[in-house]
Amino acid sequence: MRKGAIIAAGLVVAAGGVATDVAAQDYPERTVQIVVPTTPGSSADMLGRMLADGLTVRLGKPFIVVDKPGANGVLGTADVARAKPDGYTLLHGATYSITVQPLIDKDAGYTEKSFTPICQTFKNDQVIVVPPNSLLKTVSDIIDAAKKRPGALNVGVPGIATIPHLAMIQFADMAKVQFTNVPYKGPAEEIQNTRNGQLDFAVVPLTAAVGSGLAMPGIFAEQRNPSLPNVPTVKEQGYDVAPLSYGGLLGPAGLPDEVTYRLENACTAVVKAKAYQTIVKETFQPPDYFADSAFFTLDLARDSAEKKQLVEMLNLSRGNVQP
Repeated sequence: MRKGAIIAAGLVVAAGGVATDVAAQDYPERTVQIVVPTTPGSSADMLGRMLADGLTVRLGKPFIVVDKPGANGVLGTADVARAKPDGYTLLHGATYSITVQPLIDKDAGYTEKSFTPICQTFKNDQVIVVPPNSLLKTVSDIIDAAKKRPGALNVGVPGIATIPHLAMIQFADMAKVQFTNVPYKGPAEEIQNTRNGQLDFAVVPLTAAVGSGLAMPGIFAEQRNPSLPNVPTVKEQGYDVAPLSYGGLLGPAGLPDEVTYRLENACTAVVKAKAYQTIVKETFQPPDYFADSAFFTLDLARDSAEKKQLVEMLNLSRGNVQP
């Protein structure tokens, strides 16, 4: 190639880079869609809408939430993974659909590397619930009953290979007992069937358990939740099972740094505001619910590796997911 042609080609590349930088600096110039891969009313949906309202105020363009549930979060998550990385299609949801589902669903079409983490905005503690008159008042009671009647205790879980389901499988494996896992589409029916005695116990998000009238023998977390200081963790009762159920705002892989920074800074301001703090209390978020882009990125990679090891250890390979 002649020298002049090489210089011209370089100018074209440089001009393209400048154009991209300018576009990123002007972001956003139009409406931004935030995909929530769950049903309306979930904690990811409620927190996502509060986040969207705050981002709209701080960045000057509409941020709207679009619920796209289905396939344990795969449908909405895959839509964002395939989207153009320009910041106008984002994801707000639990990382479960990113770290676990691709290991189980061969058609998911994405991995954790398909996304750019922007900010972590929530954590959901999972809790064991039993009927208020149950004799299963502690984790030890549950283990003792399971040892006396292997497989006889029915435990409700919100779906196959969800975080609560994986927690129960790991818990049973560690305790050397057997349960009969009964999958549900969501916690509402789980709670109802636990209350009426169809289930011996269930594992549900803490937000669903509070106010249900059910007793809570233990919570799956590294430490007690400040909102319920009298509920002991499963870990402190002798079983080191504390599955991460967390999430936040992400974009497709390749999101420009400038766009990521603008969103991260705005996100940080939103979650510190009074309006968001109110819903944080209402959804019983633990103290470490928030993380910036750098920490969220490292945590997602670490969690993905741990979930892969867990799925392999529990023999939950693709096509081999059993209740």
